[in-house]
Parts: sequence; structure tokens; C-alpha cells
Amino acid sequence: MSVQHSDLELDARGLVCPEPVMMLHAHIRQVPVGGVLRVVATDPSTTRDIPRFCLHLAHELVSQDEADGTYIYLIRRGA
Repeated sequence: MSVQHSDLELDARGLVCPEPVMMLHAHIRQVPVGGVLRVVATDPSTTRDIPRFCLHLAHELVSQDEADGTYIYLIRRGA
């Protein structure tokens, strides 16, 4: 299933570990179960931290892309 939209966006550009994941933790709660959060970040550590966050908290990492030092994640909120 392809995701074309998000319910909420988190702009974490310019923030460094652990701030993007801390903000992600707060923002995912604002998304309805089954909804999608789009995260935009510039910290390379998010390529490790965000997939782990999703795995440990049972959210689905729908997509993970990188272009010119900007990382974009689509995360579907679990229950």
C-alpha cells in the first residue's frame, strides 16, 4: 500500500540526537491510530534511531528516504 499523504508533519531539521526522537515521541501521539506522521530531519543518526523507535513502539516505518542530507520518514502509528 502506497502512502500519498500524512496526517501531521514534524520538521526536525537542524536538531541533533536525541531531540528528533524526543519530538517524534510527542508528535506521534497527536496522530490517530493508523494515521501517518511525516518526519523531516537532517541528523544522520535518525537513520538508526527512527527505525528502532518504530520497532520498539510497534509503529510501521512506511518509508525512509534521503536526498542531499535531508531524511524523510513516513511512520504509521500503531495501537
